[in-house]
Amino acid sequence: MSKPAVIGIDGGGTHTRVLVCDLAGRQLAYVDSPRAASIYKDSNAAQNVRHSIAEALAAAAIRPEEVRCVAAGIAGYDKPEDLGWVAELTALPGLHCPKLHMNDAVAAHAGALEAKPGIVAISGTGSIILGITGSHEHIRNYDFHHYAHSAARFLAYDAVYEVLAGHAAASDRALVESMLNHWNAADLRALAAIGRQGFQADNKERDKHFGQFAPFVTEAAQRGSTIAVDVCDRAIHQLKTGIEMIGASFESETVEVAYIGSVIRSGYVSSRLSEQLAQGSNKRYLAVEPALSPVAGAVLLAYQKLGAAAPEASLLVIQ
Repeated sequence: MSKPAVIGIDGGGTHTRVLVCDLAGRQLAYVDSPRAASIYKDSNAAQNVRHSIAEALAAAAIRPEEVRCVAAGIAGYDKPEDLGWVAELTALPGLHCPKLHMNDAVAAHAGALEAKPGIVAISGTGSIILGITGSHEHIRNYDFHHYAHSAARFLAYDAVYEVLAGHAAASDRALVESMLNHWNAADLRALAAIGRQGFQADNKERDKHFGQFAPFVTEAAQRGSTIAVDVCDRAIHQLKTGIEMIGASFESETVEVAYIGSVIRSGYVSSRLSEQLAQGSNKRYLAVEPALSPVAGAVLLAYQKLGAAAPEASLLVIQ
């Protein structure tokens, strides 16, 4: 007996998440793989995603031929010509159903705001701000050639440069200690020597290692580290600018904003950004909790593609 299903994929950040649901919205399988879906993060992205899809289908006892739609939100899908490599991610044998490929921010928006107008600000492994207006216009900060340097690796690079430039004060002692431990350096002279060698030769591995240090920066900001506060405040200002620039195109006076990603949801960054948005220059911005995860948002878009009714949101909460 055929068991029709849909697949949602969240290929944002360093993980690939796959959710398989039946047409009534019941979850059949969920896979969270610690492998990236973007070729800009991992050269084996196609293999990573296909393996995750196959694993999820096996767990759901669903054959590829029974899938009615695949919706995949992929980091790095920023321009039409990217579809060449993005389409390869879901090219699994037997999976010949309609496929919807999009930037991961679109899936995140669908999940966070459940297809309502508003803005999602994503800042974790990567950074993007996407607004969808009441007239269904999609507006990204990228469209303005704006980029908020608030992704995890940028916070870490910024903090390390400040320390190596000799800007550390007494309030930064714990931050510096954690920095030395992270790079396995005996002292700042040793860390500078590592830096002069480029830290690591491989760009992807270097960015990944820096990104893993970002939680130390946001936690240090919470504790009052001068350097961490300055680094985070610069990122917050760029996020605020991007949000307000997009918000200016909304007709409504109040615009909901959902935060997604490890950096923007950290205690210091989320609270400071919300405080600053409360003093927004053109709208009333209301920070809201995301209703659903990006992978659940992808599933919602798969139902929409099929013309099927969306299930109760509670069914799509990842257990």
